[in-house]
Amino acid sequence: QVQLVESGGGLVQAGGSLRLSCAASGLTFSAYAMGWFRQAPGKEREFVAGISRAGVRTNYADSVKGRFTCSRDSAKNTVYLQMNTLKPEDTAAYFCAAVIKGPTVVVTTAKEYRYWGQGTQVTVSS
Repeated sequence: QVQLVESGGGLVQAGGSLRLSCAASGLTFSAYAMGWFRQAPGKEREFVAGISRAGVRTNYADSVKGRFTCSRDSAKNTVYLQMNTLKPEDTAAYFCAAVIKGPTVVVTTAKEYRYWGQGTQVTVSS
């Protein structure tokens, strides 16, 4: 079965960095656009970053542009989210998601995604 397993979350001070990983199995990774979402307590899940299946296009939420970078490694069936200059408002559970799309399509809406990971917690202290 399809599995998406996130890792790399933790507690970090404001201004610090973390790199999240999402390892995919049970699917043809190269056929899937990948995305990162986050959800803070009492808030709706929101789009953070996405990458096309070919890795040639990315898209970011305005709140993370210039600070976060999404990438993928097809040899490892893994998508990454490098998070720099973290802020307390970045505190949330972070989820990766996958959906079959064309090679240059980036998906930004949660309802379009077919598979989801269980999430990893990121806490940024001030």
